[in-house]
Amino acid sequence: MPLNESDLLKLTELFKSIFDVFHEEIVLQNEEGRILYCNGKYKSFIKDNGLYVESFKAFFDAYAVEGEKDIVKVGSIKKSVVKIPLSNIFSGLYFITLRDYHEVLRGEDELQDIVKGIDILKSLLDTFYYGMALVDSNGIVVKWNYENLFGIKEEEALGKHVTDIIDNTRLHIVAKTGEKELMQIQDINGMNAVTSRIPIYKNGEVIGAAGAVLFKDTKELKKLFKQIDILEKNVHKYKREIETIYEARYGFKDIITEDYKMMEQKEIAKKVSLSDVTVLIQGESGTGKELFAHAIHKEGLRSRGPFVTINCASIPRELMESELFGYESGAFTGAKKEGKTGKFELANGGTILLDEIGCMPIDMQSKLLRVLEAKEFERVGGNKRIKLNARIIASTNENIELAIKDNKFRSDLYYRLNVIKIEIPPLRERRQDVVILCKSIIKSIAERYYMTTKEFSPAFMEAVKSYNWPGNVRELKNVMERAMVLSKGEILTTETLPSYIVKEDYHKYSEENYSLKEILEDTERNAIKRAIMDCGGNKTLAAKKLGIHRTALHKKLQKLRIDEYI
Repeated sequence: MPLNESDLLKLTELFKSIFDVFHEEIVLQNEEGRILYCNGKYKSFIKDNGLYVESFKAFFDAYAVEGEKDIVKVGSIKKSVVKIPLSNIFSGLYFITLRDYHEVLRGEDELQDIVKGIDILKSLLDTFYYGMALVDSNGIVVKWNYENLFGIKEEEALGKHVTDIIDNTRLHIVAKTGEKELMQIQDINGMNAVTSRIPIYKNGEVIGAAGAVLFKDTKELKKLFKQIDILEKNVHKYKREIETIYEARYGFKDIITEDYKMMEQKEIAKKVSLSDVTVLIQGESGTGKELFAHAIHKEGLRSRGPFVTINCASIPRELMESELFGYESGAFTGAKKEGKTGKFELANGGTILLDEIGCMPIDMQSKLLRVLEAKEFERVGGNKRIKLNARIIASTNENIELAIKDNKFRSDLYYRLNVIKIEIPPLRERRQDVVILCKSIIKSIAERYYMTTKEFSPAFMEAVKSYNWPGNVRELKNVMERAMVLSKGEILTTETLPSYIVKEDYHKYSEENYSLKEILEDTERNAIKRAIMDCGGNKTLAAKKLGIHRTALHKKLQKLRIDEYI
């Protein structure tokens, strides 16, 4: 409908409020060429302040073709111009937008650069995705890589609006909003495809959007989830197996003793376990040094971490450093291609036990000291520093103080390790532990071999209690296992013991520390025990056989502490 002057003024005010915020240069013109409105961007091209400029009528008539984009030159600047008729609202009105031609070219060039990049990555994209499409800010397809999925060739898709090719697409919306849409379900050819759409930005402005099909059907995604689930279970399984390999097996309840000195050391170890202090465990071979180390870790602050043991006496000198700290690929001839993780690295988060530390070569002692001081180390052949986050427990059966005097052990390393010392007495100095250890060991062996727990004959117990056990608890375990395997009845006799232990029982009196009183008591004790055994445990008959009253026999049993063996 034709507009009167009043309507034109109202319309002008309306467009001022709407178009002043637009980035493009905007002009509202009637069919006579009269400029009803132009925003601030365009005013710089109008030299006089009137609303009618005759020269621009010819300009727009010549270059602003209805509904089509054209390139024109305004002064020295090229412009991209589009003339849109507003006949659906008011007849005879035209909405004209101008934009700097170089800006348009830059946006198109940037998109073309992306297109070229996609061409270069085409083989890679074809491998990882089912296809990809790229649109400009208006939703026009500038790159098409969906031929296999949609059956549409690229030359057929280029230049078309994406909605004319893909049903249910939102790619053009993403190109407008700049909001990415990841892992979205989209119906493509009757399948629930998994797609992602991301906006393409340049200098803070959206210049287009890219879309890709990650999974052609959700069934593929479910299959992938299932595979991931299997992998996670396998990783968890292997992780648990590794934890089992490097796991402390014993606690303080496994340290069985009635000896005062031993109980005192056990209490120290319990207190130490609640801190992260370095511990040195000293004792003869077989006394249970590793048992203490296990317990300190298992009931300490790092119980959830690994417990790694390395025997310093069993590793060749030339391999010591690589065993402790690991090595990188190709560090030396014969090294694994993938390198190797050292014991210290494996122990991170937990505890490392340096067993038989007294046997460590002197040159390695200096390297170990630097690691303990710096709390970091490097793999052999590497230059990456690895933080040390492990508790240090060292154990030895050697006299370290004597080794220091002989220049076989560094005094500074000894003082670094000897923050808390736990000294385990040998079994010969805690003979009262032999009885309870034998009972515990026999029970354990019976459970392991599905055997019946057996009792001890008095002579058997006297022999094992009298023996000095130079191999300590380790030797005692071996002897008990031998006795269980060789025994025929329900009672373990001296026949199941090694001959050197039984002979020790008979020849022990040659030792200088036995007095005449002790020899007589032992002789009397053995005679009484043998008589009771011969009488099948009947003490009345045994008293008659010994030629003493039954009451006198009971007194001797109490005095000589024989009841505990019968």
